[in-house]
Formats: sequence, C-alpha cells, structure tokens
Amino acid sequence: MKQFAEFIPLIIFFAVYKTVDIYAATGALMAATCIQMLVVWLKHKKLEKMHLVTLVLVLFFGGLTMFFQDDAFIKWKVTAVNGLFAIGLLVSRYGFRKNLIKQMLGKEMTVPDTIWDRANLAWVGFFSFCGALNVYVAFNLPQEVWVNFKVFGLLGLTLLFTFATAIYLYRQQQALEK
Repeated sequence: MKQFAEFIPLIIFFAVYKTVDIYAATGALMAATCIQMLVVWLKHKKLEKMHLVTLVLVLFFGGLTMFFQDDAFIKWKVTAVNGLFAIGLLVSRYGFRKNLIKQMLGKEMTVPDTIWDRANLAWVGFFSFCGALNVYVAFNLPQEVWVNFKVFGLLGLTLLFTFATAIYLYRQQQALEK
C-alpha cells in the first residue's frame, strides 16, 4: 500500500492534465505532494531524504512553471530528480563509503561488495539515462507524449530495471551458495 501512496500525486497530475491543462496539473501535483508529505510526516514524524528532495524540486520547478506559465520548468524537474538521485548514489558510495543500494536491499540479499558496487553504478547509469531520455522526449515531442512518458514510460522503465536488478542480485547470491 505504501508503494501505491507514492504514486498518488503522479496520478492526480495525470488526471488533471487530461481534464484541464498542464498548469492546473502542475498546481495539483504541488498540492498533492505537499499533502502527501504532511501525511507521511504526521504518521512517521519524519521525512526521508528522497521525499524532501522530491518535495523541494516539485515546489521549485512547479512554482516556476506556474509563475512564468512555461511548461519547460516542470519538464526539467524530472531530469533534475533523476540527476540528483544519480549524484546521490555516487557521492554516498565514493564520498561517504556507503552503498545506498546495499543499505536498501542488504537485509534481504547477501552478495560481495563488488556486486553491490555494480548494482549501484547500474542505478547511476539508469537514472542518468532516464534524465537524458526525459530531456529528449520533453523538448522534441508533443506535450501529451511527454506527460504519458512521464507517468507511464518512466514508471515502466523503473519497474523493469528494479526487476532486472533483483534478478541480477539473486543470481549472484545463488552463485555464491553453490
């Protein structure tokens, strides 16, 4: 259920875009994200760093979109989020010696640190790819194509990459057990 709740602002953005326009959808995304973060904070008395980054970027790029009435800003938010996630994975691993992928999944799987490092770098590459792909779709294709890509394409790619990562880690773990 928690995973579904993460997508509520995105679903609201999509529904409002389809019924009104990109600016109303951006305002709805901003409001829904604020409400979502308030609910998370009231329930857990804290927000994860990922939530804070997302909130700040939604409000920043959404605010610019609304103020200037220019959808380019909300389109850049997707690339900024992906870029920050990629940089965060790199800095945490090589600056602070903490592999965030291992921290998230290490309780379920036991593989050598070199495997965790490969998975970490794969996610850096994935986030970088998604950010670059977003720039292409956002600024070379119609707005409606970008909205569909943002809502369904990136979600689908992320689910596929998550699944691929899990299979890779599982196979590495199985090879160690033999």
